[in-house]
Amino acid sequence: MQDLIYLHGFLSSPQSEKAQQCLAFVKKHYPALNIHIPQLSGDITKAVATIESLIATLPKRPLHFIGSSMGGFLSTYFIEKYAPLQGGKAVVVNPAVAPYNLLKNYQGQHVNPYSQEHFTISPASIEHLHDFDTPKLTMPNRYMVLLQSGDETLDYRLAMSKYKGANITLEEGGNHSFVNFDEYLPQIFRFLN
Repeated sequence: MQDLIYLHGFLSSPQSEKAQQCLAFVKKHYPALNIHIPQLSGDITKAVATIESLIATLPKRPLHFIGSSMGGFLSTYFIEKYAPLQGGKAVVVNPAVAPYNLLKNYQGQHVNPYSQEHFTISPASIEHLHDFDTPKLTMPNRYMVLLQSGDETLDYRLAMSKYKGANITLEEGGNHSFVNFDEYLPQIFRFLN
């Protein structure tokens, strides 16, 4: 693995705790690894375009992702799109499975507290999320899934069902941010390598 893409969640940023923990771990243990942590728009179309542009700059080799929440949803989309041709794996942390259902409660104007980006969630943008859904995984063994049952935002059982056959860790308790994520970094990088 020479490149790793970390995708943060909705209304988050490259400055999030998990993103920064990944960055510090890579600098310490994998200094030759290029880690990419793009700032993703709250607008799904712009977020996907940002990731596509990043992928276009990378050599054609297996892709590796770590994605949290909405970043897990997008990581899954890109692995399903590119891995059949060039390989790759993803680690998804409390991944969003059906964000079009969740975001119905978020319609309207938003400001990302980190990037100060202003964007709107409309019925059309929620519908557009279906374009990036991956109802059936082609190779579940390409995924490591970290879940905590205390996730207050997403129902972990949806991910248990979707990623059946993947390398799944379910911890009791915790929350949506995935408490003690940094303790899993050695295991995450063993899986990705």
